[in-house]
Amino acid sequence: MFKPLLALALVAPAMAFAAGGGSAPATTPTTATCTDGKIYDADTKECVDAQESSLTDDERYEAAREFAYVGQFQAARDALAAMSVQTDGRVQTYLGFTERKLGNMDKAMLHYTAALAQDPDNILARSYMGQGFAEQGKLTAAKQQLREIRARGGRNTWAEFSLAQAIRSGAGFAY
Repeated sequence: MFKPLLALALVAPAMAFAAGGGSAPATTPTTATCTDGKIYDADTKECVDAQESSLTDDERYEAAREFAYVGQFQAARDALAAMSVQTDGRVQTYLGFTERKLGNMDKAMLHYTAALAQDPDNILARSYMGQGFAEQGKLTAAKQQLREIRARGGRNTWAEFSLAQAIRSGAGFAY
């Protein structure tokens, strides 16, 4: 029992950074300084609304990831809503994540499905979808997503690790 846990503890940090988008985002002034879901604008050095025209979609996306990581799901959704292409797989993946974390599993699955329709190799969407299945006790469906992750080049990634853990525990990751 101890040896597998030790091996997991040694490998997990490295896997988190091999995630293909699943590693924890860096803490920035967006969550360290700004309040009320505002995003730190490095150019103006001010906290601004997500709809601020000077922000790029990449900045909004990174803010959404950061908000989601710290549990500010509505702020994450607001940042995603301000992105110019709502059908983007990144947007759909994180809308699914926030819906799942807010307890709206049916809506989450619709977003994950949209993300995968755009890019079947989106292993992060597959991992989050599989975690949702695991949380619902739908282990066959969760294991199918794990197989897909592995088949699509996702071995030894955060996507694989987190879904495998969710299948074993029945609980998804906070991130």
